[in-house]
Amino acid sequence: MKGVLRPGEILALVGENGAGKSTLMNILYGLLPRDSGEISIDGRLVQFSGASEAIRAGVGMVPQHLKLGRSFSVAENIVLGAEPVDALGRLDRQAARRETSAISHRFGFGLDPDVSVGSLPVGSQQKVEILKALYREARILILDEPTAVLTPIETRALFATIRRLAESGRSVIFITHKLREVLAVSDRIAVMRQGRVVAQIDNAGVDAGALAALMIERDLAPARNRGAPRPAGRSLLAVEGLCCLGERGETAIDGLSLQARAGEIVGVAGVQGNGQDELAQCIAGLRHPVRGMVAIDGQQVAGGPRERRRAGLAYIPADRQGLGLSLGSPLWENMLAGHPGRFGKAGFLDLPAARRWAASLIQQHDIRGADPDKPAGSLSGGNAQKVQLARELSRDVCVVVAEQPSQGVDVGAVEAIHRTLVALRDEGRAVLVISSDLDEIFAICDRILVMYRGRIAADRRREETDIDEIGRFIGGVFASHPETQDGVEATHVG
Repeated sequence: MKGVLRPGEILALVGENGAGKSTLMNILYGLLPRDSGEISIDGRLVQFSGASEAIRAGVGMVPQHLKLGRSFSVAENIVLGAEPVDALGRLDRQAARRETSAISHRFGFGLDPDVSVGSLPVGSQQKVEILKALYREARILILDEPTAVLTPIETRALFATIRRLAESGRSVIFITHKLREVLAVSDRIAVMRQGRVVAQIDNAGVDAGALAALMIERDLAPARNRGAPRPAGRSLLAVEGLCCLGERGETAIDGLSLQARAGEIVGVAGVQGNGQDELAQCIAGLRHPVRGMVAIDGQQVAGGPRERRRAGLAYIPADRQGLGLSLGSPLWENMLAGHPGRFGKAGFLDLPAARRWAASLIQQHDIRGADPDKPAGSLSGGNAQKVQLARELSRDVCVVVAEQPSQGVDVGAVEAIHRTLVALRDEGRAVLVISSDLDEIFAICDRILVMYRGRIAADRRREETDIDEIGRFIGGVFASHPETQDGVEATHVG
């Protein structure tokens, strides 16, 4: 493999999950040893034995999976390992706060330096990761799926930041599965397939279709929800008058009601931090509301996740690493979670049967590079997402709640996941998709809701709206009340 990164260049690195993108970047950042070959920076050969050496050489990396101290503040996370100290060599907390606040303001992120990272939504946690690298003034910045949980507005702001970094002479490696983003921000594109760079091309006269063909060497059959509106059946998921507090005691959900019917995909759009996480957790039984109720197939449900699963709920969380999977456990254990007694014999686990069952799910869902005894943490993002889908859909369910289903997933896996969700709809299930990706929302959803400050600000049939209108609702500008702007309470419409 041979490649060159030029000063002030934005190089996009694309390829399917498992193509080797993250592995290559981990080698460049000193997290993994290389078996052969050479790496040079400014004409000098380097051999990193750890990330600290890479950082000293001017390399910064924002990983695909967040590596933050959840109990630490924003400021503590950003300065960790490069802390400002006072005359006695102690951590200068005031300086850390000032510097963190200054860099957050400089790049337009608006983060409170004193807030605990664990209380932030995933999108804001991603911003902390980006600021960690910028704080160290890296000359080479590796961004691994940085927009996976960002809204279109936040993504555009990030692109402006990336361009400013490049204009200042920094070099940026931008890894993403969103090909429109590749074409929007990169100067040059490198395509990886099966551990090799198979193409390096300038971003001129290239389209997304040509890039996808270079990445996967097969035709895609995109899942698209088009044509005449489908008649929806009975209500399978009902949320009525839901009120819920967030991590800091604030009102995260304020009197929210919604329904998803049989044979319908309902999309929930909105900027991260407007109550989407809390909504999913309340439906899944992971968080208890102050008031309100959740009903599945006409029956009000209480209790925790076990009761919801028994009622017919499948839940695919956005946080695969922290919530969806046990990374150190083998795949057969991860797939067996939530299936108590499935392979029990006289109080003992029939391990060979469990492994055979896991192997069949691996084959059925095309989980690549996997076998039943392989740890879940060894899989790429798209294949890890498929493990969650395989587990949740291996039983009889009537409602599927999928949070950020295509987050960090390559174009081929996205289409496979979308086809699965559309097939579930066609079989008569109700599917609730919570996503910050408006392309995803418009691709597969029948009805689109917008969450704003803990309420439903818009409810539209897909064929009756467009991305511009939904974008206005997301930003707090409500069509039914033109004078209403951000900062004024949302109203129910539609």
